[in-house]
Amino acid sequence: MEDIKINEDELLDLKMSDDLLVDVCRVIDVAQEVAYRAVNVALIKRNWLIGYRIATEELKDKTRSENYGLSIIKNLSKELSKKYGNGFSKTNLYNYYMFYKLYENIFHTVCGKSSIILSWSHYRCLLLITDDDARLWYEKEAIKETWSVRTLQRNISSQYYYRILKTSTIKEKQELDGKYNNLEFIKNPLTLEFLGLANNLSFTEADLESSIISNLQSFLMELGKGYSFVGRQYHIHTEKSDYYIDLVFYNYIIKCFVLVDLKIGKITHQDVGQMDMYVRMFDKLKKLNDDNSTIGIVLCTDTDEDIAKYSILNDNNKLFASKYKLYLPTEEELRREIELQKELFYLQQLEKDYE
Repeated sequence: MEDIKINEDELLDLKMSDDLLVDVCRVIDVAQEVAYRAVNVALIKRNWLIGYRIATEELKDKTRSENYGLSIIKNLSKELSKKYGNGFSKTNLYNYYMFYKLYENIFHTVCGKSSIILSWSHYRCLLLITDDDARLWYEKEAIKETWSVRTLQRNISSQYYYRILKTSTIKEKQELDGKYNNLEFIKNPLTLEFLGLANNLSFTEADLESSIISNLQSFLMELGKGYSFVGRQYHIHTEKSDYYIDLVFYNYIIKCFVLVDLKIGKITHQDVGQMDMYVRMFDKLKKLNDDNSTIGIVLCTDTDEDIAKYSILNDNNKLFASKYKLYLPTEEELRREIELQKELFYLQQLEKDYE
C-alpha cells in the first residue's frame, strides 16, 4: 500500500505580508487544515487496514460457516473495547470490513494518492449504497463538488443519482446524436423539504418564490450541477408589453440560461405555452451569441401524461415539466415517483423513436 502524501511544506511555503495579525491567522488556519488532512488520512488507513486484517482472518479457514466472519468481529470488538474503550463496536468493525471489501484498491487510485480525499464520515455514508455504479458516482461527485457529509447524506436519501433520469435508452440516444444531453441537468422530481412550506398547498406562488430565494443555496444544490442565480421576476420588455419570469438561472456547464416558472397545482397547457413564449423571447432578446439555446422548466406540484404526450412539450428538448415535493418521501415513494416521471419524459422526448 502506497502512502498518501500530505504537503507538509505547505506551511513553510506561506508568503508573509506586512500585517502581523493576517499572517499569524493564515499560519494557524493552514496548520489546522494540514493537521486535519493528516488525521483524516491516518484514520482512513487505519480503518482500511483493520478491515483488511478481518477479511484475511476470515479466509484462513474456508470450512467455517458463513457466520464465521461475524463471530470474528464480535470477539474482536469485545477485546478492543476492553483495551481502547469506545469506537470499536461491532457496527464500526463491520464498516471497516465492508470498507476494505468495497474499496480494496483505494490507495492505488488517483483519488487515493491525492491529498484531496473524502473523510471517513463520507465513506461511511457511501458504504450504505448497494448499487456499485451509484456509489462510484456519488463518490466522484462528492470529491468534485466538495460536498459536505450532510450534503452527501441528503443527496443519497433523495436519490439524486436516480432522479437525473440516467437510463440506458437516454445514454444510447446521447451517443447517437447528442440530442438529450440536457436531461442530465434537469432533475425530476425535486425535493424541496428545506423550504418549510405546508404540503397542503395553502400558500401562494409568491410565497413559494420568496421561500426559494430565502433558501437559495439549498435550491441551487437541489437543481443540480453548474447552476448560478441570475434573477427573480426577471423583466423582459418587448415592443408591445412587459413580461416577468419567476426565476432565471445560468448553467455554466451546458452554457445556457434556464428559466423556471413556479406553479401550484397540476401543469396546464397554458403553462407550457407561456414557458415556450418565454424561451423564444429570451433567445431572441437576451441570449448572447456564444450561449446555447435557453431551457425552460415549468416547476409544478403535479405533471400530466396528456400534456407530456400531446402538447408542445412533445419532442421538444428545450421545454420541461418538473414536479416538486415539499417533503422528503420514503425511499419507496420516491422510487415510484421517479419511475412515473421517467415515463412522462419518455412520452415527451422519445415517443417519435418508437413510432
